Amino acid sequence: MYRMMFCAGLAVGYVLGSRAGRERYEQIKRMAQRVTDNPSVQEAAGLVGAQVSKVTTMAKDQVASRLPHSRGEEQDGSGTGWPEEAKTTTVSPSPY
Repeated sequence: MYRMMFCAGLAVGYVLGSRAGRERYEQIKRMAQRVTDNPSVQEAAGLVGAQVSKVTTMAKDQVASRLPHSRGEEQDGSGTGWPEEAKTTTVSPSPY
């Protein structure tokens, strides 16, 4: 009995919410479209995008300058970045 009442309440809430929700959704969608079409907002978004690009390039360069291979240090050739000791692990054959 409890489950049936819960499901009925859920169905009624869904139907009523979807009717009111769709109208509100359309209203929010129209308002967001107006904001994004505003030239001031587009200009600000372009400036922010340029700043993000600049900062990511700088961060990438800083990280690359701190990596061992970019400073001329020798690499062990494994490509893993682990110390030499890590290469000496042995793998036992599978019993299957």
